[in-house]
Amino acid sequence: MIENGFLYISLLCMIVLIAILTEKKLHYKLFEYLPIVVILYAFVMMLSFGELFAKNETIGDIYTVSKAYVLPAMIFLMLLNSNIQAIFKLSKKMLLVFFLAMGSIMFSFISIYFLFKPFLESNAWKAFGALSGSWMGGTANMVAIADSVKADEIQMGYVLISDSINYTFWVMLLLTLAPYALRFNRWSKAKTDYIDSLDIPRDNIDQNRKEELKNIVVLIIVALGISIICQNIAPFLPTGDFVSQTTWIVIIATSLGLVGSMGLLKKLHSPTLATALLYLIIALIASRATLQDIDKAPLYILAGTAILSLHAIIMIIFAKIFKLDLFIIAVASLANIGGVASAPILAGAYSKTLIPIGVIMAMFGYILGTFGGLIVAKILSII
Repeated sequence: MIENGFLYISLLCMIVLIAILTEKKLHYKLFEYLPIVVILYAFVMMLSFGELFAKNETIGDIYTVSKAYVLPAMIFLMLLNSNIQAIFKLSKKMLLVFFLAMGSIMFSFISIYFLFKPFLESNAWKAFGALSGSWMGGTANMVAIADSVKADEIQMGYVLISDSINYTFWVMLLLTLAPYALRFNRWSKAKTDYIDSLDIPRDNIDQNRKEELKNIVVLIIVALGISIICQNIAPFLPTGDFVSQTTWIVIIATSLGLVGSMGLLKKLHSPTLATALLYLIIALIASRATLQDIDKAPLYILAGTAILSLHAIIMIIFAKIFKLDLFIIAVASLANIGGVASAPILAGAYSKTLIPIGVIMAMFGYILGTFGGLIVAKILSII
């Protein structure tokens, strides 16, 4: 059993490093269906189940401090790669459909949670609020919301499982439907001429750049500085029943990340460093998991399936009313639910020239996902 705080955080960092190297070097087919972040969580969770980590004050303190300072740094680094200019190049129609998709996801979460509430724990709204952030942005948004509302670590384990299973089936379904776009478009009476007017070069959003060591060092220093700034400003801002000090930290880090994405720091952006911090937070959360109430996991999976099913029905209705094509509603949906990892793949299934659209819409979701998830969490808390 590990009782020393330094050994505890060192082991988690080593596990995160192995996870990143495995994902980068070994392109297993398994990772397409079971994301490495879920495997990471499951592995650390099993170590926790085996009581490898002592539940003492030393480890508890380093867990709290590490999570508090890593979270804003991670948010800041993730948002450095945002392309605000490219987002404004999207047509009004595509932006409208994106917001329709986000709105339908929010409505689905609220509706399904209301139905499942009698079978859930009283504080389950926190976990569902976090999951809504993931399905309107990405895993980083989910982690930010979970920390902001102080979600239970056990329930977050259920949420990650539900996220992984339902997300996988959702991606497979949307990819399967791509060949039937013409039939769907005839049914919805959609026009696709708007696609020809879009001119967003792939080079503007290319993320495959060489990450130099000196850039990573600069980003580490800046990110740590951002964490310190957030931690020192937040205590002076007003708080309430829902807006906590952590919420302000998330908002400040998000705002600074967007500002940084429009300046020189964007050129130094390191996806690997941002991912490493995200994985470290996931590992920290998993290290606090226990076997308590593990039998409730299927309920969270079922609720997630119901949420996506209702979202699908709403999007189909929107398609018929507004005469939308399958490409635009599918990519808008996956830009929310899947993020940058999968939305470009779906867009490419229709045409390689449309890949940038998937990337940009997914970036938009990442920017708004935290705020949307916090709104959903607030509404769920008063249901």
